[in-house]
Amino acid sequence: MTKDEEFFADAAQPEFIERLQSMSTDEEEARVRTLRSGLDDYDLDEEDYEVIESELLEDDTHRFLPALPVLAIVGRPNVGKSALVNRILGRREAVVEDKPGVTRDRVSYKAEWNERKFTLVDTGGWEPDARGIDRSVALQAEIAIELSDAVLFVVDAMVGATGSDERVVKLLRKSGKPVILIANKIDDVRQEPEAANLWSLGLGEPYPVSALHGRGVADMLDAAMKVLPKVSAVAKEEFGGPRRVALIGRPNVGKSSLLNKAVGSERAVVNDLAGTTRDPIDEQVELAGKIWRFVDTAGIRRRLHLAQGADFYASLRTAAALERAEVAVVLFDVTQPISEADIRIVDMALESGRALVLAFNKWDEIDDDRRRYLEREIEQDLAHVDWAPRVNISAKTGRHVEKLVPALEVALDSWDQRIPTGKLNAFIQELAMETPHPVRGGKQPRILFATQAGSRPPKFVLFTTGFLEPGYRRFITRRLRETYGFEGSPIEVGMRVREKRKRS
Repeated sequence: MTKDEEFFADAAQPEFIERLQSMSTDEEEARVRTLRSGLDDYDLDEEDYEVIESELLEDDTHRFLPALPVLAIVGRPNVGKSALVNRILGRREAVVEDKPGVTRDRVSYKAEWNERKFTLVDTGGWEPDARGIDRSVALQAEIAIELSDAVLFVVDAMVGATGSDERVVKLLRKSGKPVILIANKIDDVRQEPEAANLWSLGLGEPYPVSALHGRGVADMLDAAMKVLPKVSAVAKEEFGGPRRVALIGRPNVGKSSLLNKAVGSERAVVNDLAGTTRDPIDEQVELAGKIWRFVDTAGIRRRLHLAQGADFYASLRTAAALERAEVAVVLFDVTQPISEADIRIVDMALESGRALVLAFNKWDEIDDDRRRYLEREIEQDLAHVDWAPRVNISAKTGRHVEKLVPALEVALDSWDQRIPTGKLNAFIQELAMETPHPVRGGKQPRILFATQAGSRPPKFVLFTTGFLEPGYRRFITRRLRETYGFEGSPIEVGMRVREKRKRS
């Protein structure tokens, strides 16, 4: 930690909060008008004006945006699936994922073809058991097909159809999902007769493709777009209804036990064998007089790109459940030390942008010594989510399970929260006067204007005259929490550095 960061961390609660509370709406709006007019002296682009002028709509209806259609790629190892994935993703120039680690650890990618956006699922992140390769391929394909709207079935045309390919074909026919048959490794026209041999699979016309060189990929994607629905049938758009809660955590931390206790029946299979749950189970439950929709997800064993077989897709399902949820409850087994895997799961929830609650399960099974060690572990390993509500429960006995409800409500209220532009700019101005950004190289960046560009989670954009150091942005985030709460919700603070317009 730098000296500046130590200063920001130790800075006393400023008096500006009292001044903010005493400021009238008219005064706040007057400040906004002044600051907004000052922006006209700076070079702004169209996107800047959209951010500044956009009004956040007050909407009490909880809505899940239409899910992108899912296109899965299946096939035996070494048929060229990874090369095809890279080829397809290489054509989407405008789609950028700004969250570190997403494309490395997750096997679903946002892709685009001819202005059609879709989710591409790669099944190449596993290594089948050499002794049971047919079974492994079939298991992978079965789950991939189930989670998709359409399938790209890749076959090595130079090898021809194998027994493993035939087994996957049976699953494809049974599923009723649209299938595009890819005859890969057709590098030139002389090899196209090899592709024609795959008509024997009974899946219709094989598309001759060279994933390595890009030959035939455009025609293949055109065909895929014709059968891919505009909105996914796997996770459809939903309006209203109970708030969605994703239960996530390492295997055997008690997710299924918690779901069963909330439901009041053995809805999910509970077993001491870790990883029993494979499918996410959606269940409407009543807790403390409130209705919720819980999703019990398969435990995450390890990094997604190292997980194998069904565990690989259990991890994929967990990621999908987070995308469909509004709040994540991360469960910890307090009888075990907080592990690196636990921290990865918390970070996975953070990357998803969902509201967050930490539930420490099996609380009735630990003694005072373990409690003291646990507090140290939480302070050390979970300091980056110290804003998340904590609940101590026993899922097995039901002790304190109802305490999840106020924690969920607080987290969701924070996740939905919007700060009017007038209040936000008054807050930023008073904060900057109380604790200005350090001078660097004889220059001191100023914040010209602030706006909340989105909610769920709250996203703030600061227009500045220079780069704000990470320590100062963390300081702003911390003060936002102290002033407006945001307990249980991640906060994103971005900046747009703009220079003064040159006078002609």
